[in-house]
Amino acid sequence: MKILTCEQMQRLEQAAVNSGIDCFELMETAGVSAAKIFVEKFGIKRGDRVVSVCGKGNNGGDGIVAATYLCTLGIRTDVILVDGEIKTREALLALQKSGKSSVPVWRIWEETDKSIEKIKKADYIIDAIYGIGFKGALKENILPVVELINTSKGKVMSVDLPSGTICDSGQYENGCVNADITVTFTTLKPLHVLYPSIDYCGKIYVSSVGIPQQLTDNSPCYVETVTSDIAKRALAKRKPSSNKGSFGSMLSICGSYGMAGAAQLAVNGAYACGAGLVRSAVTKAVYAINSPSFPEAVYIPLEENEVGRISANNIKALLELTRTSRAVLAGCGIGVDDDTRRLIAELIVKSEAPLILDADALNIVAEQPSLLNRAKSRIIITPHPGEMARLCGISVEQVQRNRKGCAEYFAEKYNVITVLKGAYTVIANEKGKCLVNTTGNPGMARGGSGDVLAGMIAGLVTQGADPFDAACAGVYIHGGAGDICRDEIGEYSMLARDIIGAVPKFLKELA
Repeated sequence: MKILTCEQMQRLEQAAVNSGIDCFELMETAGVSAAKIFVEKFGIKRGDRVVSVCGKGNNGGDGIVAATYLCTLGIRTDVILVDGEIKTREALLALQKSGKSSVPVWRIWEETDKSIEKIKKADYIIDAIYGIGFKGALKENILPVVELINTSKGKVMSVDLPSGTICDSGQYENGCVNADITVTFTTLKPLHVLYPSIDYCGKIYVSSVGIPQQLTDNSPCYVETVTSDIAKRALAKRKPSSNKGSFGSMLSICGSYGMAGAAQLAVNGAYACGAGLVRSAVTKAVYAINSPSFPEAVYIPLEENEVGRISANNIKALLELTRTSRAVLAGCGIGVDDDTRRLIAELIVKSEAPLILDADALNIVAEQPSLLNRAKSRIIITPHPGEMARLCGISVEQVQRNRKGCAEYFAEKYNVITVLKGAYTVIANEKGKCLVNTTGNPGMARGGSGDVLAGMIAGLVTQGADPFDAACAGVYIHGGAGDICRDEIGEYSMLARDIIGAVPKFLKELA
């Protein structure tokens, strides 16, 4: 799916109008589809108190159409105008039609107390004050209304975006609506995948309004999302004559004293995505812990240093193993000291197999990022925002405010595929291509989840997938499995191992 900026969306809508679609027809479809999602997701029924808080533009028109449709279902919905009289042609038509359906319309500047009371007591609220064209700060007359919505007991659906957020940047100046769900139309917009607006959108639903798909396909966009087709492309085909060698041998260099689980989770992730053989190079102490509980891996016991980490004495042997590996994963739980610094540096400059670097490997690279430019093979890095901040030499806040820009900058400057993890993970390659992932949920914010992802990506590369496809597919599958866990277990209790357990179900549905 494409993600369109405000200007791109406006041009797309104009193209639809030029093709013969009436603007009011688009508004009616948008308002009705939003109302249907509103009823379905919240379980709204007759007798519930519903208000649609509307601005004076076309977003307000969407809210009026939604209220009119709800009234035809027998769900009384009061329209409250909060920013002056309706201004646009389409919204005026919506208001006229609402009158014919006896929709109650209140003007907050005329009946202030009554309007405030209705918002306070509403069971459900439609936020249709501002749309994608909004910029700047909330006006003095609107700020109290937004605060009233946010402090009311009602569940909130925002139309297109939470009022107060800015479409193209995801920022807000002096406040915004905190929605439970947001319904947007035709495509996602940047604010739906950007920080901090993602924290105010709630669950996001995209609804069609009848714009021909060909017009959307031809539209320029801000960025595109990872699709199921990309994930399918990265999965190796299973021929009847296949054996484990058909799906590659992977080398995993992970774990240390106190971090045995990181190595095991990474190996599990690789196998869950179909890797044929995973050789887990771990210290002898980690080997003793992991081998009984996960016998499928082939273990390479390593000499450890005085603090229980991989000794530099193993580097020559590990480099030799990279020669017979289709992919090498390094970093999960290895710790940072002189030995592991030497190990990661040697892998970067000498391994001819694609490298997937995570966790402590990234903390080591952050000390000397230019080392990446000396790599012999393609490299995938999988930083979370804190690691990305260290790699770029900026603050976490700066990373979060420009996730796409940070990932693209680092990928191009250091010639690596960058997987910037977090809500709406960003995947950028060395040549400027960038995608955003939409699977996953907050329940995945657990220790070990990143180790699983790194293993999954490495497992896909091991099977022969293009590294960028593997990175995108790994993130997509990881998030999809996490969504299964959310639905079956709930966001509070799911663990990294649960994500691994859900991968087979997700892959079966994907296939």
